[in-house]
Amino acid sequence: MSVGLLAVVDDILTAALKASAKTAGVVIDDAAVTPQYVQGLSPARELHVVWKIAIGSLFNKFVIIIPLALLLSAFAPWVLPFLLIIGGTYLCFEGAEKVSEWFGLHHAVEETGARDEKKLIFGARRTDLILSTEIMLISLASLDPDFGIWMTLGALIVIGLAMTVLVYGAVALLVKIDDIGLRLMKNPARGVRRTGARIVKAMPAVFRVISIVGTVAMLWVGGHLVISNLYETFWQLPYDLLHVVTHAVEAAGPVVVWLADTAVSAVSGLVLGAIVVVIVTAVSRFLKRNEPATVHAQQ
Repeated sequence: MSVGLLAVVDDILTAALKASAKTAGVVIDDAAVTPQYVQGLSPARELHVVWKIAIGSLFNKFVIIIPLALLLSAFAPWVLPFLLIIGGTYLCFEGAEKVSEWFGLHHAVEETGARDEKKLIFGARRTDLILSTEIMLISLASLDPDFGIWMTLGALIVIGLAMTVLVYGAVALLVKIDDIGLRLMKNPARGVRRTGARIVKAMPAVFRVISIVGTVAMLWVGGHLVISNLYETFWQLPYDLLHVVTHAVEAAGPVVVWLADTAVSAVSGLVLGAIVVVIVTAVSRFLKRNEPATVHAQQ
């Protein structure tokens, strides 16, 4: 009995390891995107917010994504690409909105205090839902179809736990590394103090880079999600154009092919996201313009 159980556990872990390897790009994107949500918070609240986002990520995976993915893959697999198109479009919107803020074209009103913290956590969980959906669906597609429902469920649970610990462990380290630098600055050893000072001095630039990488990651992942899933549904042209570009640089090697794929996906995501930003902004302004008239009519 114990030998059989160990064999099952070994099969699950092996399958989970192989499947999770294919999600590496999305996991990196997830780790790059999340630190943006704790910028501007007091150091005392950073780990609390990361913990809340991590709990939300586990909820997303185990309560929403895994059960829904298993049900849809069994009874309505045709729905999954459309869900990914919607999720990818939202990531493109978020990425394009951040790009527009860099150029002063879109100004969001920032708030402080607990209310703002709740909004940050909600926004991070919402983005995590999309990225986690892609992670789990890629993992599900990578598992053996003959694996069986319970073995598949076990592998997805292992992947979900491992990815959450990996991503939010890395995020927690990133947001607290400046505190580590401050502690090193108090060390009696001169060399250690210098190291701590360099860490503290470098962190603003590190977070700026992370913010840029996170935004590009949202555009890349979102654009690639939309392109690949449109191909699976009803519009092959964007994927065919992407294939033309990657085929043209194929002789330069896999790294150049990956860079070309990433660039085309990110640009496509930016264009799609910009269109959505314009639509959302126009609708928002229209509703605000008509709001006083509605209130006055009610009075």
